[in-house]
Amino acid sequence: MKKIISTLALVTLAVVSALPVMAQEKRVSPHETFNARISGNRVTITYGRPFTVKPGTTETRKIWGGLVPYGEPWRLGADEATLLLTQKSIVIGGKTIPAGAYTLYMIPQENGASQLAFSTQLGGWGIPVDTNHDVARVDLDKTTLDKPVDEFTMAISKGDSGGGVLKMMWENTQFSVPFTVQK
Repeated sequence: MKKIISTLALVTLAVVSALPVMAQEKRVSPHETFNARISGNRVTITYGRPFTVKPGTTETRKIWGGLVPYGEPWRLGADEATLLLTQKSIVIGGKTIPAGAYTLYMIPQENGASQLAFSTQLGGWGIPVDTNHDVARVDLDKTTLDKPVDEFTMAISKGDSGGGVLKMMWENTQFSVPFTVQK
């Protein structure tokens, strides 16, 4: 019961802190909240899901290296910043992320490792990305998808050797990073 109350308090705090920003801006993309239970830990992500086709047109955009420039912080979705909640500390990319709420953003690279960043700055609209409150940055694995994804998609799945895998897919590319739950 204590875990449920603390999780509800954490979610309430994250949502309340984001309300002033959400009231100022208009969403242009659909949004999704999903959660996964990995090794007894509930991980929740809320994010905007932009499309490859530019809103209000039939124009297909180049995503990686176009709409999402290489070497620059990207808000990892659309509209308000992507929010991660974790009930327990996780170890991801060799870094420990304490239980709590974080803004996620990404620094994609054409060559070399792209990175996923965890920030304590909550409630932002997503642009510009605030890099001053980072807790950690971790390298992402990059693979080519067999079939293109027309809408930015995030997912968490169970890992082959325990723990989980956080995935981000769009256009013909998937970025991923495994994580474990700290005991």
